[in-house]
Amino acid sequence: MKKSMLLLVVFCLPVVVTIAQMQGGNLPRFVRWIDNSQVVINTKLNNEKAPKDYIYSIVSKQYAPAPAGKTGSDKVVLVKNANLFLVEDGIEKQLTFDEAEEKNPTLSPDGKFVGYTKNNNLYTVSIEDKKETAITHEETKGILNGYASWVYFEEIFGRPTQYRAFWWSPDSKYISFMRFDERKVPMFPIYNSDGQHGYIEETRYPKVGDPNPMVKIGWVAPTGGNITWADFNEQEDQYFGWPIWNPNNNNMWLSWMDRGQNKLKIYELDMASGAKKEVYQEYQKTWIDLEDRVSGRINFLGNNKGYIAQSDATGWNHLYLYDMTGKLLNPITSGKYTVTGIKLIDEKNNTIYFTARGIENTARIDFYCVGFDGKNFKRLSVGEYNYSQINLAPDAKHFVAVYSNVKTPTTIAVIDIPKKGVANVQQIGAAVDSNFNPANFAVTELIRIKSADGLYELPALVTWPKNRDPNKKYPLLVSIYGGPNAGTVMDSWSNPASKENWAKEGIIQVAFDHRASGHFGKEGVNYMYRNLGYWEMQDYMTMAKWFIANGSADPKKICITGFSYGGYMSCYALTYGASVFTHAMAGGSVVDWGLYDSHYTERYMDTPGENPEGYKSSSVLTFVKDFKGTLQLVHGTSDDNVHMQNSIQFLSALQDNGKEVEFMLYPGGRHGWGAAKGKHFTELKNKFIYTHLLEKPYTAAK
Repeated sequence: MKKSMLLLVVFCLPVVVTIAQMQGGNLPRFVRWIDNSQVVINTKLNNEKAPKDYIYSIVSKQYAPAPAGKTGSDKVVLVKNANLFLVEDGIEKQLTFDEAEEKNPTLSPDGKFVGYTKNNNLYTVSIEDKKETAITHEETKGILNGYASWVYFEEIFGRPTQYRAFWWSPDSKYISFMRFDERKVPMFPIYNSDGQHGYIEETRYPKVGDPNPMVKIGWVAPTGGNITWADFNEQEDQYFGWPIWNPNNNNMWLSWMDRGQNKLKIYELDMASGAKKEVYQEYQKTWIDLEDRVSGRINFLGNNKGYIAQSDATGWNHLYLYDMTGKLLNPITSGKYTVTGIKLIDEKNNTIYFTARGIENTARIDFYCVGFDGKNFKRLSVGEYNYSQINLAPDAKHFVAVYSNVKTPTTIAVIDIPKKGVANVQQIGAAVDSNFNPANFAVTELIRIKSADGLYELPALVTWPKNRDPNKKYPLLVSIYGGPNAGTVMDSWSNPASKENWAKEGIIQVAFDHRASGHFGKEGVNYMYRNLGYWEMQDYMTMAKWFIANGSADPKKICITGFSYGGYMSCYALTYGASVFTHAMAGGSVVDWGLYDSHYTERYMDTPGENPEGYKSSSVLTFVKDFKGTLQLVHGTSDDNVHMQNSIQFLSALQDNGKEVEFMLYPGGRHGWGAAKGKHFTELKNKFIYTHLLEKPYTAAK
């Protein structure tokens, strides 16, 4: 750490800023680098009505129209009328011809096959002759091939995968897939009231302590044949991560984790036999996140020379150099800061380019490079900004950056990386136009508040009321999420119309981040282990008290609002935290962790049998007798993530204790909702704020 800090002082370069045909009002968008000196930018020039792609020269600082042409794959596979269609060079060709719906069509890397699932089985189709091959043939209910069980979709693979659980090898010789047996996973019924009789959605949803789906992984040639299964025992209580491929030999690398989620092993799988060989292992006393790191937990070097891994085992996410057997060669980064992503691994110069937070400021992401040996650490970003986007040129001599801070509107610029001397910044666009005057807007600040135990400087983003009177008390509106390593406070520009409206109405608007929000690395997040709710609320209460004592907040109008985990914290605030918080708006709320899924909850809490006191103290239901204040509680009736069961049990406990709340259901709503119901939800919250915090009539928007 000391070495890094010294090098940072040495290598922070002076800056020269130039403005080249800068566009304001609509932030230009980076598209791609053409070469080392030309970049495609999507923007509006000369008062155009709609943005277009232009080529920007970093040498001449001029724009030229970008020629029309292909920007990606010339083959696209679509699902239309439940069948697959290949679109190539504008020509559409139907590939499948049946009534069953194909899902997640994925082209093989060589473009010769399409993999997909239907009726919970895996299929391929040859693009050349349209021959369809059934890779699996199972009809047993509760067996899924290539289609993820719910807990994997939600918590491990992620919703953007759309349940896909199959993968092509880089050489297209194999299509691999996971087979899920979820017959022992309890079914959770979700009632849908549509129609005359309604109907039940059945989801295999493992709550804490329940059986998880049994999983195994196999692969086969795209034309079918005998499946090779990886050498794992599917009867074990275990998890598997999203597979990756070693480009040096086309073997699969697969993450394995125990049910307790504190032991991680990565295996290389032999594609011929299914045998496994351990190439990485990690153990932590608390937990390990199975989800892949940004830019990859494992990043291969060429010619099987080794790999660069990311790990937060020290309490901070860092980079490490390994050989291909899994032997640690050396740490690349170290210290009390968090690596947030890898932008380039330059093997020719043994240099890695990456983003990190916490060296300059925990609320900012900056850009750095360092040698594979951990030497020559250098900051590449300039100024005191949060860098939300970094797009490095092919030769790593320039990068396109999008940056801002609470005082500086979002800007896009080309920044060079000189070996020494002055870094040149070519500003090419901003989110505001030249008429923008910050004096006309409410003041927003990023402040720090010391935690009650004195260990952390907790960040808060505050927008003060317009024309604030220091002798007047104002309602405090606290917006939070609150989940582990999921903070919302960053030193970034934001100026929605709603923020200005509430400032004019006289509300102090704040966002709080607690010690486990990510600002203080895994070291801070570990406070949540077996104890969800406690430290988050302790820190939120401390921060709210600071605004009461120092920030003109009215102690009778301290309102907290959030959705999902934020809904949990909002409900917890009017029960466990009711000595400070007086109002809350909570949506899609967990109220007892015994009601949530196995993978997420047990990662932090272990099982109820292992941690009964933690489950009791973290439950909103435990403190219902202490409920006081005014609560708006909302839930979607078809929420498949945080079941409406949570709100129903909370309402029942409140009624049993003679308590009243404002409650709204959104029929058919999942874990969030849009369109007319989304507008209704916004109006509902606005009315709550006007009625209870501003104590004035509210006129709904038309």
